[in-house]
Amino acid sequence: MIAWTLLCLVASWIAAMTYFYRYRGRARYASLKQYLRKSWPVFALPNVILYTFTKRAARGPFVALDAYPTLASLAQHWEVMRDEALAIQAGGSFEEARREGSVASFDVGFRTFYKYGWSRYYLRWYGYTHASARASCPQTLQILAQYPQVKAAMFAILPPHSGLTPHADPLGCSLRYHLGLATPNAAQCFIDVDGQTRAWRDGQAFIFDETYLHFVRNDTDAPRLILMCDVVRPMRWPGRLFNLLYCQLARAAMTPNDTRDKRGPASTLFTWISPLMARGKQLRARHRPTYTAIKWAINLLLLSVALASLAGVIGAGRWLLHV
Repeated sequence: MIAWTLLCLVASWIAAMTYFYRYRGRARYASLKQYLRKSWPVFALPNVILYTFTKRAARGPFVALDAYPTLASLAQHWEVMRDEALAIQAGGSFEEARREGSVASFDVGFRTFYKYGWSRYYLRWYGYTHASARASCPQTLQILAQYPQVKAAMFAILPPHSGLTPHADPLGCSLRYHLGLATPNAAQCFIDVDGQTRAWRDGQAFIFDETYLHFVRNDTDAPRLILMCDVVRPMRWPGRLFNLLYCQLARAAMTPNDTRDKRGPASTLFTWISPLMARGKQLRARHRPTYTAIKWAINLLLLSVALASLAGVIGAGRWLLHV
């Protein structure tokens, strides 16, 4: 029975990955390798479950602001938030986050963006408000406290003549809200989500599903500074209960701005394995075949551990049902 359950689970996971790779939306990955590297396929199945229970008005690459009527007034405060974000920029916090080895640099969620010059300053993250943010941007936090739909928030900056390559965010527990604070106000500074584009403008907001394939360009001479939030995904029951548990994965990735802030367990684990990842890159540069063999061995080991854990959970459940 356990074997059949695991087989069905694996088949469902493969089906979910196939859906993401071949059928979801209009944009397509250039190759299977790109999908495996840029889309976190390990989360494919739980994300599909979330999509199944997502309300119709919140489906699609971009979601109308009408789906969040109580969130409409947030953009009215953009100048207050802009001023605090610019002060943080002037203080060097964005650069500190990108500095290799700094407390903020070990960011499991956004680490790959640093090489493009992108950076962030966390405000709150799934139930936790950063102590550093309380000190540096109290007015922004007071504003955000009025909107319970906002589960996470940060200031994010992208330098001129830069961009983010096509990717999809791993967790579908939320939708992504962007509000322009200090932007080039030009069509050449935009995000493309599943083939649809939006340009950032000061004081203007939009919402999109970050689990669609998307990329970013800033082909102007000015940086782009925005407020970036995770907002609650509108769902039907029992999807809400599932998502409540799923959000705990996001909370585990909590990353500090500096030593005043806490770090989540996933982020802590990342600080431990980062030195090993750096050595792996060095090995890849010296001898790629050895690196590839070790990488696949580790991946297979992790998959085996995951399947064994699932088998244990299923077995424990069956035992409890028969007690």
